[in-house]
Amino acid sequence: MCTHRQPLFVAVRTVAQLKKATAAKELICGAMRMCMKLCANFFQMSAECVSSVRCFQGQQNVYKHHSDVLNCEMHFGAYIPDNKAGDLLPGLFYLSGLTCTHANFMEKSGFQKYASELGVIVVHPDTSPRGPDVPDDSDSWDIGKGAGFYVDATEEPWSKHYHMYSYITRELPELVKKLFPIDSKRLGIFGHSMGGHGAISIGLKNPDLFRSISAFCSYLSSSELSMGSESIQAVPRC
Repeated sequence: MCTHRQPLFVAVRTVAQLKKATAAKELICGAMRMCMKLCANFFQMSAECVSSVRCFQGQQNVYKHHSDVLNCEMHFGAYIPDNKAGDLLPGLFYLSGLTCTHANFMEKSGFQKYASELGVIVVHPDTSPRGPDVPDDSDSWDIGKGAGFYVDATEEPWSKHYHMYSYITRELPELVKKLFPIDSKRLGIFGHSMGGHGAISIGLKNPDLFRSISAFCSYLSSSELSMGSESIQAVPRC
């Protein structure tokens, strides 16, 4: 009689074991999917250092990263002075003017000497989104690439990519905090020409983010100047 029950008992036990194994497998696969998702989010918010130069007791670096806000790959520069491990440094965001890239301030100003002496991290982003899919106006130098005006566009074809206001106030500061020993309570913003306009408008709207504002030869009377008039109509409705 026992010989007839044994195969049935073994079969039931095998099925139970298979169910447990399947449940464990699903649990492991779910955990792996969650881990992969977290890793993907981490790498989306990370940046690759594409160049690094030692100067004035610090590092002048250039980074590239994918911007979810601008829907393209972006480059920005950062100068990081030497500091003691664990110390947080104050930071400045510099906004360049029309037709510039992230490289102009880095290559032409010589700011690194003074940033090193004062112990200040300086971040200098690009002036607009970039890439083959980003719309541009080849007939005008004051609208399109190199002329983002640090605002969020609402008009087509610009509204898919031209969100420089959100990039400067949200995405880039969060990325910088992850990369550098920067004190988020001691940040300032400054700029030149179009960048001066960006520094003033962004700084005044975000006093909790930026504690100081400086502007040089700022592009302020935009409604009274011919330069940038097309951009006012096409891009900066925010």
